[in-house]
Amino acid sequence: MKYKKRRMRIVLLIGLGSFIGGVSRYLLSQLIQNKALSAFPYGTLTVNIIGCFLIGIVFGLNERSGLSDEWRLFLATGLLGGFTTFSAFSYESISLIRDGHSGFALIYIGGSIMLGLLATYGGMLAISSQH
Repeated sequence: MKYKKRRMRIVLLIGLGSFIGGVSRYLLSQLIQNKALSAFPYGTLTVNIIGCFLIGIVFGLNERSGLSDEWRLFLATGLLGGFTTFSAFSYESISLIRDGHSGFALIYIGGSIMLGLLATYGGMLAISSQH
C-alpha cells in the first residue's frame, strides 16, 4: 500500500507541475509573440530556450546535491515537461553524447526532427483529405 500511495503522490506532483508549466508556456509565449509583431514564432523559440536552460539547472542540481525523486519529477517531468518537451529532448540528447553514445544521439536528434515533421504533416494530410 505504501508503494501505491507514493506512486499516486508522484503522479499528482507531475500533474500539478504540468498544469503550472503549460499555463506558463502559454502566457509567456503569447506575451513575447504579441510584443514581437512578427510571423516568426519568437514566443515558442524563447520558451524552448528557457526550458532547456532550466532543465540544465534541474539536472545540474540533481547531479550536485541529489534532488529527491519527487522534486526531480515535479520540476523536470511536470513543470518543464508542461512548459516545453523540447527541454527533455535537449537533455536526453546531451546525456547520450556525455555517456559516449554519439551515434544514438545523432539518430535520436535526426529521427526526432525528421519523423516529428513528417508525423505532423501526415496528421495534417489525414485531416485535410477527409473533406
